[in-house]
Amino acid sequence: MDKDDGIVKPVKGRNPPDLKPVAFMVSSRTDLDCLCNLINIRDDQCRVLHYSKFCSPGDSGYNFSITGPFAGAPYAVMLLEALAVWGASRIIFYGWCGAVSDSVKIGDIIVATSAFVDEGTSKHYGYDDISGNGVALPSSALTETIKDLLRQSAINFHEGAVWSTDAIYRETPEKVAFYKEKNVLGVEMELSAIYSAAGFRHIEAAGILVVSDEISTLTWKPGFRDDRFLKSRAAVCEALIKICQSL
Repeated sequence: MDKDDGIVKPVKGRNPPDLKPVAFMVSSRTDLDCLCNLINIRDDQCRVLHYSKFCSPGDSGYNFSITGPFAGAPYAVMLLEALAVWGASRIIFYGWCGAVSDSVKIGDIIVATSAFVDEGTSKHYGYDDISGNGVALPSSALTETIKDLLRQSAINFHEGAVWSTDAIYRETPEKVAFYKEKNVLGVEMELSAIYSAAGFRHIEAAGILVVSDEISTLTWKPGFRDDRFLKSRAAVCEALIKICQSL
């Protein structure tokens, strides 16, 4: 599928925002608030976008907008569609994930260089597993830029595949073992769909994740209050501002 043959199409609407070329999609409300606070975005600089917020800095020196929170592949792509029709050409996703690999721990940072499709949205956006690997891919150029800028900020990170699933309560031992064999680092809910939809709409997308919990031992280890997790989230928020200013 290489054409938009949908009956219902995304539209700009009557009062579209003056969108910046780069858009953050931030899954967590607390991280969304962190980014807005860092650059002093006021409530009157935000508007409702579906069930989320769309925020745009008043300072012309910032070349990005911020959207969130959200959960799940279908809703994430609804937001991406709005951003794309408004004119965003680059999407940076920032969210959390569970550790699948034994080498990844709570508070670690992952740059997702591919995402295994275990959600139902990607197939509607022309995702075709020609390679047989079952993955959706980000923009390689945007991903490399993000990695370079994280290194410049002295932020350590892992890079590799993640697993995107619709069912967080069906991460079974069999599935974890399967994705471990595929060298998957973490599991989350949106990235493969974001990568698929971005490719369909001919825009760039990349993703950064902070590890919030672990399922690698087949026993759930939550880390949402872990100090390292909290510090990594704050560090990524600050780095994202620098990344966008460099794009």
